[in-house]
Amino acid sequence: MQKVTSNVWTDTTLRGCNPSMVVTRDGVVIIDTPQLPTKAVEMRREAEAHGDIRYVINTEHHVDHIFGNYYFRGAGPVVHHQGVYDNFMEVTPSLDSFEYAHDAVPTDDPEGEAIFPTREDYFADPNKGAIVFTGDLTLRVGDHTFELLHTPGHTPGQIAVHVPEERVVFTGDTIFSECQTWLMGSNVTQWLTALDRIAGLDVDWVVPGHGDVVTPQYLARQRANLVDWVQAVADAVAQGWSRDETVARVSFAERYPVDIGQGYMMNHIQTLNAGSLWDKLTQARPA
Repeated sequence: MQKVTSNVWTDTTLRGCNPSMVVTRDGVVIIDTPQLPTKAVEMRREAEAHGDIRYVINTEHHVDHIFGNYYFRGAGPVVHHQGVYDNFMEVTPSLDSFEYAHDAVPTDDPEGEAIFPTREDYFADPNKGAIVFTGDLTLRVGDHTFELLHTPGHTPGQIAVHVPEERVVFTGDTIFSECQTWLMGSNVTQWLTALDRIAGLDVDWVVPGHGDVVTPQYLARQRANLVDWVQAVADAVAQGWSRDETVARVSFAERYPVDIGQGYMMNHIQTLNAGSLWDKLTQARPA
């Protein structure tokens, strides 16, 4: 794992999210769990070498942030927002999240096949939240404070985890660093507000949901990316383009690559983003 500060580690090299951990004098706090089975097992082993796992925090409900919870059963309690609990493992109606997790194993974690659960075993105990909250929540572990800030936008239950003693914030997918942003199901207005809230924190480091660790200056680039997407689709709607025309003609594929292991999904992301924004903008128009 990459060392961000003397007590903070993350891994930006895996398919899926950036799983992270903070070591305190009274144990370890996990922030998001690896999607890939052997990586989740390795992360647990590495964390427990530093002490007991006190909490496992999820920043959102998408599979790449929570599937690895299964391999942290029996560790510290899982903590997440009510929106994560209510939407656990749901992304879009057409996506089977369990199969999506399984499909990544042959290419990205072949040894993980031996420890991949059956569907029945997984859903019998996926290790959902034992501590579920609305609004914000503050946890104290040893000499560290963990401010769990509700930052909806990318997902309804999205949170950021601010650790002031380390001058770091873990944003989850509110930030996609130097890679394609997924907009399907998102509320961009809330997302922009979330960026404002994070920008108000006094931190040196931002650990995104995907991509490399950045400084707070990157928040402006994420904002610009969101605004550009909305403006491009709004222009399409204003010109009377149909949904199919908008999906075919609006794309930001040239701006950033897709995150690790998902290069084949570039067109899918552009289609989902343009289509979901067209749906929202046309529904908002007066009849």
